[in-house]
Amino acid sequence: WMLFAVLLLAPDLSAIGYVAGHRLGAISYNLAHTYTAPAILGGIGLSASNDILVGVALIWAAHIGMDRTIGYGLKYPGGFTDTHLSRV
Repeated sequence: WMLFAVLLLAPDLSAIGYVAGHRLGAISYNLAHTYTAPAILGGIGLSASNDILVGVALIWAAHIGMDRTIGYGLKYPGGFTDTHLSRV
């Protein structure tokens, strides 16, 4: 469960990009918070019969879903609080 908790929060490390500015921060955050990457990772895991990759992809997708549920969407370059869902 500890590994699950760590992996569930890991995509938020992408917000470190904001140290380099709003534009780079939005790009790094959005790359880690779109369903494309976990879908590709899950597909690779399924095709390779690798349960670990599939598990990481599912946890990653769960993180994205949780963020969307509480209103954190993809970021606009204007600032961390400007998202495609609302202003946080």
